[in-house]
Amino acid sequence: MSIELTLNETVLEEGEATRWSAVTCLSLLTFLLVGLEFLPVSLLTPIASDLSVSEGQAGLAITVSGVFAVITSLFGNALLTKIDRKMVVLLYTAVLAASSLAVALAPNFLVFLIGRVLVGISIGGFWSLSTAILARLASSRDLPKAIALLQGGTALALVLAAPLGSFLGGSIGWRDTFLITVPIGIAGLVWQLVVLPKMPATSTVSVARIFGLLRNRTFAIGMAATGLAFIGQNALSIYLRPFLEGVTGLDLNVLSMVLLGLGVGGLAGTSVIGFVARRRLLLVLVGLPAALAILALLLIALGPFAAATASLLVLWGFFSTPIPVAWNTWMAAVVPGELEAAGGLQVALIQLAIAGGAFAGGLLFDIAGWWSTFLLAACLLTGSAILAAVAGRRV
Repeated sequence: MSIELTLNETVLEEGEATRWSAVTCLSLLTFLLVGLEFLPVSLLTPIASDLSVSEGQAGLAITVSGVFAVITSLFGNALLTKIDRKMVVLLYTAVLAASSLAVALAPNFLVFLIGRVLVGISIGGFWSLSTAILARLASSRDLPKAIALLQGGTALALVLAAPLGSFLGGSIGWRDTFLITVPIGIAGLVWQLVVLPKMPATSTVSVARIFGLLRNRTFAIGMAATGLAFIGQNALSIYLRPFLEGVTGLDLNVLSMVLLGLGVGGLAGTSVIGFVARRRLLLVLVGLPAALAILALLLIALGPFAAATASLLVLWGFFSTPIPVAWNTWMAAVVPGELEAAGGLQVALIQLAIAGGAFAGGLLFDIAGWWSTFLLAACLLTGSAILAAVAGRRV
């Protein structure tokens, strides 16, 4: 399956090499985005204590960023539609650095939440543009590898955010943990100024145009498959810790090692997905959710056995983390001239799917038990594989 891009989606001259320095620079941005999105998870207790709120209220740090990521993915880039995309990326990076500063210096919970709103704006804004920007930095042949490199920053953040946040929070405090990300964000901003080329706006993005893409039946089926994959994946992933503690019987130290293994598996999966997706995209689109469905069923059967469960979770990371790479690559092939609008819809869908997976999984976990959450994940992921087979064949 080849990926062909329209002329207005690229800034590369004929025969010009992919701008890997720019892609690597943006990978740092994704590392910061995802790391800061989930950093409060490991710091909820000290945050709640310092700001005089409950841990449940402190958990709004995740909810608020997700809500504003959805809003920005749908409306933000429509407001910035005529601005050079380099300037837009610089803007979102500056907002991200400002968010860390606001959170670190927050005198009360309201200012803290405002800082988290800024994180959500950066997340929704950049991710909705990411595939379109990569299509203008990488050649058609290199685009899957560029997407994989960008997602590598995400995978690394998912591995490091929780353990590093917990360690730094205990060593220097939660405020300084956020504060040290400010100079990293500023350094990223300077790097972007140097390596990113000018990328003049080439199309007008509007909410009507975003949702109008759903009239494309192949695209609509692919988005449905993407949604099912993320709902199913997160219905299980979010509740891994109580499963590992209550069913597998792991203590905190072993549990941390198992979760680290899951993250390392994700890094491995992301490192190879770009090569495979370039040649066998249909196989990847169908195979990833199908493999996860099988793993969910095996976890139900083998959950009490620590060694088997740990091995299965490494595979879970290997097959789950590359899913965004696969669907972004597919999107570039299906709607090559509408990547900004398609990216906005995709990011909103993924954020809603994460929330939906957390809600549905938690409801079943409490009512019927952990196994029902894992079974739900298997069913949804199977549905995703079936729809992916339909969407992938029509490219």
